[in-house]
Amino acid sequence: MSKTDISRRGVLKSGAVAGAGLAVPTIFTASSAHAFTNEPTGSSVTLGFNVPQTGPYADEGMDELRAFQLAVEHLNGGGDGGMLQTFSSKALKGNGILGKEVKFVTGDTQTKSDAARASAKSMIEKDGAIMVSGGSSSGVAVAVQGLCQEAGVIFMAGLTHSNDTTGKDKKANGFRHFFNAYMSAAALAPVLEKLYGKDRKAYHLTADYTWGWTQQESIAAATEAMGWETVNNVLTPLASTDFSSYIAPVLNSGADVLVLNHYGGNMVNSLTNAVQFGLREKQANGKNFEIVVPLYSELMAKGAGENIKGIVGSSNWDWKLQDEGTKAFVKSFGTKYGFPPSQAAQTCYVQALLYADAVERAGSFNPCAVVEALEGGDSSLPGISSPSNKGYLFDGLGNGQTLYRSADHQCFKDVLVVKGQENPTSEFDLLEVVEVTPVAQVWYEPDNPMFAGGNLGKCNPGA
Repeated sequence: MSKTDISRRGVLKSGAVAGAGLAVPTIFTASSAHAFTNEPTGSSVTLGFNVPQTGPYADEGMDELRAFQLAVEHLNGGGDGGMLQTFSSKALKGNGILGKEVKFVTGDTQTKSDAARASAKSMIEKDGAIMVSGGSSSGVAVAVQGLCQEAGVIFMAGLTHSNDTTGKDKKANGFRHFFNAYMSAAALAPVLEKLYGKDRKAYHLTADYTWGWTQQESIAAATEAMGWETVNNVLTPLASTDFSSYIAPVLNSGADVLVLNHYGGNMVNSLTNAVQFGLREKQANGKNFEIVVPLYSELMAKGAGENIKGIVGSSNWDWKLQDEGTKAFVKSFGTKYGFPPSQAAQTCYVQALLYADAVERAGSFNPCAVVEALEGGDSSLPGISSPSNKGYLFDGLGNGQTLYRSADHQCFKDVLVVKGQENPTSEFDLLEVVEVTPVAQVWYEPDNPMFAGGNLGKCNPGA
């Protein structure tokens, strides 16, 4: 088996992968007053990693699986320990979770909500997964988060950027470490104003699902507030691979900026089509035509090649950051796989550790005990005066001081503004960090209109 091959069911101990096999269903049916869904009774505990292994976000999904594999290895005492050594919490000892060996099952979301729910349901009902994580689509994240709430297991969201995940669709059993569309817009707007000025006309192409909608809404609101005009917003199907028919109308629209609210393979293809149509050399309204990609990563930059040079966007994390947590993770991941991790890998690795840490601190796998541990009480981020600035505060996982806010289960931390390297030094050095935007600049209150309408509700322990 190669380093990147991961069986559907495995246990990692000192870097080895166990053989595949189905687990006996362990969903409890009120056998005791304290029983909860998939309460572990043996010497092991099973986690479910549900990621896109096919579809437009498959590259992100495979890197998420690599990170989950590494996290399980470290939790079981294998490898170099990675971020277990830099994490501000010292509850994890490398002896599994509460002394139980960590096993895992995997599934393919196909970047489709129905497929993702079916895969997660199987993990919970057939394989006994007590926590589900992963995903590179907000539509998938929202669907699986809802399922986990109903089933009584914890959902540690992977790569999901829609405001809705911790907004109108938030759930008590769900937690998001990744940043969101509002934060991207709040970080990007001042940089875009400095680079391109206040008098701009923007044409948006937007992925037609929850992430694209909230990303476009956020970027439009932030740029219009500084003087930009939104000329048009055209929705594109997630399954699109050729965006030529969507790019052509931009040429005669009067716009001088194209905003690509696309991610993964969609972004690579739409940016490639835009460059093929000559938009990067075009002049409009007496200005150089510009392209903005609000959210992208090193993986997408690699796929886009030369076309990404100079393109501005935002990122949750970058492997070239110099904090101790990042350096530990990059070294560990690079040693195992031979290349640096993506932001998708980092957020999924961190989510696995945060879940395990919460169980250790709670002294229980009961979902409601885990929720209480992740909400954290009265800890707060320094420098932010807000009644909602309460939750679980941690450090050492690659993003600086981070708060899991108890009000909505959204992580708050600094946000990176990035652009494509003009002169990359290697095939992995494709993004330049333009600015580290402080968390205070991207902070918002839970009742912000872009996040309104949801109800966190109460933790569901299941059986």
